[in-house]
Parts: sequence; structure tokens; C-alpha cells
Amino acid sequence: MPVFNEQGTINEIISRVEAVEVDKEIIIVDDFSTDKTRLFLNEIIEANSKSNQAFIPLSRTGDRLRTDNIKVFFHEKNLGKGAALRRGFQESKGRIVIVQDADLEYDPQDYPKLLWPIMVDKADVVYGSRFIGEPHRVLYFYHTLGNKFLTMLSNMFTNLNLTDIETGYKVFRRELIQRMKIEESRFGFEPEITAKLAKLGCRIYEVGISYHGRTYAEGKKVGWRDGISAFRCIVKYNFFT
Repeated sequence: MPVFNEQGTINEIISRVEAVEVDKEIIIVDDFSTDKTRLFLNEIIEANSKSNQAFIPLSRTGDRLRTDNIKVFFHEKNLGKGAALRRGFQESKGRIVIVQDADLEYDPQDYPKLLWPIMVDKADVVYGSRFIGEPHRVLYFYHTLGNKFLTMLSNMFTNLNLTDIETGYKVFRRELIQRMKIEESRFGFEPEITAKLAKLGCRIYEVGISYHGRTYAEGKKVGWRDGISAFRCIVKYNFFT
């Protein structure tokens, strides 16, 4: 779970992940948050350091959050989502790794269908697509247009028929993602990893997911510069690496 300035959602998303009935460890990499996110994450570390306390209270609901299966790592400067993912992948111990953003746009209740193709040995990687039939919040037309353009361009080079390369929900066999060299430190991770998976001939599945996108006023971070960077990465990792 890469995290950057998510004080309004971090406790909720961890609670939602905990509620999914699969065995799991939660690995959180804070990418030098400057709000109160780090204070909350330090509470988790402190709770885990006390043998008689593996829970912390949630002020919003009064419930308690289990923490003994949570590992927290801090970057000492802002490096980007790709760098946070790189660290998280290195620290993973489970058989399957799910990328989970901390902003509530993606619903952990989709985990069972995201895991299924790998669990039954039909896939090595699963992408959760926002564009194949599941409920989603209606937001920015030009974001959708740009996403579909980048997906089409990537597909032309990889000869895949994905519908959503920029999805935040990507699921990997751990041994696969840990042996891959991830070079991009920011949002270029998405086209980079897609190109490299295609070159390896990995079995990729795509499943529909629900999606509750954020507005910029609500904290959305991806902008037009990230689209340009994605274009660069599609060309770079399909032709020059």
C-alpha cells in the first residue's frame, strides 16, 4: 500500500482491507507524507511494539484496528509511487501481492475475484479494469479519454488486449514481481510493468472492478504531466529496454 498524504482515508482503507476474509499481511510504505498520515502510522508501530496490544482505536467509529499483521516503512523524502511499490514488493512474504491505493478509489471487497485467476493457476498477473461493466463514479471525460489512448498505444506495442493499463489494482505472483527490475519511481510504473510483463509472456487476466474516483478537490494526484510521462514510458520500455 503506497501512501502519500492520506490522513483522511488511511485508517478507513486499512479497516476495509482487514475486513476481507483472506489471510494477509499489509505492507504500508509512506512516501514522506507531510500531513498527519505519519502520526497514525506511528501509532501502528507503537502498538506492535507492545506485546499486550495489537490493536489501536479508530476515533471515527470507536472500533479497534488490528495491527499485528501490518508492517510500516517510511521514505525519508518523497520518491514517488513507483518507488514505494518497489519497496513494498521487496518486503512482501505472501504468495500473491495486491497493489492497494490508500485513497478509497478501489474497493478491497473485489479481492476474491482479483485473486481467483491466480489461485486456480490460470494467470500470473491480474489487472482490475474500471471499464468492463462494474459500477463506477462518473467523473472526468478527458481523463478517461487519455487513459484509453494510453491503453490502446500500449496494446499496439505489446500485442495485448487490455482495457485499462493505468488501473491501480494489479495482482502478481510474488516471485514474479520480486524478480522484475522496476525502474520508474513515479506513475510510470504502470506502462513499464505492462511492457515488461508482455515481454516475459506472462499469463495476464483482466477482471471488472468497481471504482469510486476522486476529484482534485478530494485529493486526486494524477495530472496531465503523468500522461506525458506514461507516453514516454510506453515508448521506452517497449522499444529500448
